[in-house]
Amino acid sequence: MRMIKTNHMKRITIFVLSIFSGLVSMAQFPTGGAGGKGQSAPNIGHIYGKIVDSAGKPVSDATVILLQTNSIRFQKNEKDVLLKGLSTKTNGEFNFEELPLFGAMKLKISALGYKPVEQTVAFQMKMPQGGATRQSGDPAQAMNSMSGMLNSIDKDLGNIKLALDTKQLEAVMVTASKPTLKLDIDKKVYNVEKDMVNAGGTALDVMKNVPSVNVDIDGNVTLRNATPQIYIDGRPTTLTLDQIPADAIESVEVITNPSAKYDASGGGAGILNIVLKKNKKNRIQR
Repeated sequence: MRMIKTNHMKRITIFVLSIFSGLVSMAQFPTGGAGGKGQSAPNIGHIYGKIVDSAGKPVSDATVILLQTNSIRFQKNEKDVLLKGLSTKTNGEFNFEELPLFGAMKLKISALGYKPVEQTVAFQMKMPQGGATRQSGDPAQAMNSMSGMLNSIDKDLGNIKLALDTKQLEAVMVTASKPTLKLDIDKKVYNVEKDMVNAGGTALDVMKNVPSVNVDIDGNVTLRNATPQIYIDGRPTTLTLDQIPADAIESVEVITNPSAKYDASGGGAGILNIVLKKNKKNRIQR
């Protein structure tokens, strides 16, 4: 990520001319004289680099901001002011141009999943011996001087590595529970374990809390105004609801439109399929 050499030489020429004009202005109008405000150096600084991870792979979309430290007037403290900011490219590179050549700057880098990085950046200006306006007759020495000035306003930060921000989380226990009522395509499933009122009762007490099932004072169970057929674990049974303890039931399936796998003797009312707990089957004699 190098800029064209002609652009470097152009910025150096501008810098040298500005220094020369500044010296001439100071010679004609000393500080505090009639000349007014002094001239400042142009913003021709250039900083660039590349953000990579610990494995050397580029980090894209990392936030890179450049802050400049300014002294607050009439106060003894300093304040960091945002100078420029950008996000790294896909190859992890960033590039800041038109930066002030004097004054300390802070480079802050942050990316998701990585620890933030902060470092101080400053241009080390190297002027030729004898002043900026003094020229040497040796072309090689002049080129070396120009190269030194080129390196002073172009700062290559190289590859900046970001470390992974790993955090050890505490153990998390996830507890899941069945819903009280579950609607399937061909049936409604009522989870009896959720209803603590049924503890110590019978299947008849369970039916009183099952949606769409009606139980009258005499204990007659109806579904859609008709008597349904009672199943246990998908099979017909001769047991009555009073003979089945409530704590042995896991769920009740309300099947209003039985499929072909069920006996059609249930009529138009449907089927109440009582699903027993696996460890309670031995308590009921069918």
